[in-house]
Amino acid sequence: MTYAVTIEYGPDKAKIDENRPAHREYLRGLIAANKLAIAGPFTDNSGGFIVYNVDDESEVECIIKADPFYACGVFQTWVIRPWKIVMSNPQLMP
Repeated sequence: MTYAVTIEYGPDKAKIDENRPAHREYLRGLIAANKLAIAGPFTDNSGGFIVYNVDDESEVECIIKADPFYACGVFQTWVIRPWKIVMSNPQLMP
C-alpha cells in the first residue's frame, strides 16, 4: 500500500544541513528496497513530503523512527495518509 507523509522539521537549520547526507543515504536504501516512491523537502526547508510503499501504517512509523532525521530531532511532527497514485509524469521526475 502507498502512504503519503507530510513531515514538519524543527527550526535548527544547521542540524538539518549537518544530518541531510545521512538522511538521504537512508532514503537511498529505502529506494533499493522498493519502499520509497518519492521524497523531497519543501523549498522553505520547513519539512518534507515522502511517499512510501509498504504493507501498513505501522511500517511507515517504524521507517520514520529509523530515519537519521528522526534520531537527531529534525523530524518534529508528521501526518501519514493512505494515498492512491492515479497518474504520474516520469518526464518531470529528477
